[in-house]
Amino acid sequence: MTQKQKSLAGGIGILSVAGLICKIVGVLYQIPLNNSIGPEGMGVYNLVFPTYNLLLSISTVGIPVAISRMVAQYLAQNDPRNAGRTFKTSLSILAAFGLAATAFMMLSYQSLGRATATAESSLGFLAIAPSLLLVSVMSAFRGFMQGRRRMAPTAISQLIEQVGKVFIALPFAVLGMRRGGYAMGAAGALLGTSVAEAAALLYMAADYYLHRGDLLTLPQSDRPQETRGSLVREITAISIPITIGASIVPLAGLVDSFMLKRIMQGYMSEAQALVSYGVYSGPVISLINVPTALAAAISANLVPAISHALAGGNEGRVREESATGLRLASVVGFPCSVGLSLLAEPVLFLLFGRGGRYTPDQLRLGARLLEISSLTILFFIQVQATSAILQALKRQRIPMYTLALGVAVKMAFNYSLVAIPSVGIQGAPYASLLCYIVSLVPNLYYVRRHAGLKLRMQEILWRPLLATLAMAALLLPLRQLLGERLAGSWLWMGAAITLGALCYFGFALKLRAVLPTDLPGFIRKRLYKHV
Repeated sequence: MTQKQKSLAGGIGILSVAGLICKIVGVLYQIPLNNSIGPEGMGVYNLVFPTYNLLLSISTVGIPVAISRMVAQYLAQNDPRNAGRTFKTSLSILAAFGLAATAFMMLSYQSLGRATATAESSLGFLAIAPSLLLVSVMSAFRGFMQGRRRMAPTAISQLIEQVGKVFIALPFAVLGMRRGGYAMGAAGALLGTSVAEAAALLYMAADYYLHRGDLLTLPQSDRPQETRGSLVREITAISIPITIGASIVPLAGLVDSFMLKRIMQGYMSEAQALVSYGVYSGPVISLINVPTALAAAISANLVPAISHALAGGNEGRVREESATGLRLASVVGFPCSVGLSLLAEPVLFLLFGRGGRYTPDQLRLGARLLEISSLTILFFIQVQATSAILQALKRQRIPMYTLALGVAVKMAFNYSLVAIPSVGIQGAPYASLLCYIVSLVPNLYYVRRHAGLKLRMQEILWRPLLATLAMAALLLPLRQLLGERLAGSWLWMGAAITLGALCYFGFALKLRAVLPTDLPGFIRKRLYKHV
């Protein structure tokens, strides 16, 4: 294990870079997919994913966190034998959950299609069903490797998933569109996703096989071997609250997929409602999901890092890792939220305006949605970071309750706002923004209380905010100066984003929002020769 992998910033860096590449590839995949199957096809495609994400959360979220935490604790206590037994026990549990979820979706795909009020989505449920088993098994490998602070295999498997979508799912979508219209096109894309997940799982299994003997080289203490029953009980105790908490947001998304379109059909045609939902759940959410990959990277590293420090009784290290996680969440969240909001309209027109599937009015609607939706990025990343800290501190019930509160607020505002014809789908981003704000406030309070951490507002608010305002002061006149050229040229858009990023990075370094220790070694050596 290298020193870079052992450090929190280093581990976050590995998964962050891979996550960003994956999300960028995902957006590049979404562009031809949107242009191939159009807003109707994207509406069908995204009606399937909330149910899929909910079942995936139930079967794959809590147990991998438990694996990561338990493996990190056992290794901190020089007990690789029980670390290995934790993985094997969890793998059996996840395989059983995944198989049950796949069987459920395959047997009820027609009923699920009817529940979305769009019967055309039935084939999509059938096509994506195998992924539930594949991802469940793969998440066991990922949790085990993250617990050992080996982040590279997870990063590579994520890249395989995304590249597989481009080279497998997209051709399947085009073929389906030609054979049976937008519903078959959406089903083809979802089937290709299942094939891409299978390729990623093969890689993870191969990596585990090649490194299966590494644990045998580690020192083994005289701790007794845990029984399978005791491991199952501990895994269950850790994972159930995390699973329930992680299922709350997908459950809200599932309710949205069943209800938002129905609500809008009260004052517009079914076709118009499907298009509005397709614009929001397609281009807008696709772009929002790009920077949220960094939230997953921060969370995946915080749990084993804090668990390792906690197992060793190092309270100072617990506070240090927690503070670093909160600071990095702000460093990432502020510029992503503000930058994407400022460039919402030209980005949407550049990415989705050339294929002819989206009208200018639909893209302008998407831009209004994205301007607000992008502001959720900061709060979402902070909610994920604070939840990971609390999970590592064995306070996994707290994020479950705070997310439930946030989602309750989201649903109340969602349905009260979307039901107003003059507001419509534009109410959904405001509801999401309130959801994460309401969840974050109590999370911060409990992190401060249980980690013994003093919230340093300069680090998590003022410094990254000032650097972001400097970036905004550059982007605003640039957007006015370039006008339509920004929406019509990859070169101009790339130049604007690069200048904005360099401006933010420069001010963040100057203001010490970004520290020398956060940077990759080769950059740090050039900027700080004395470090």
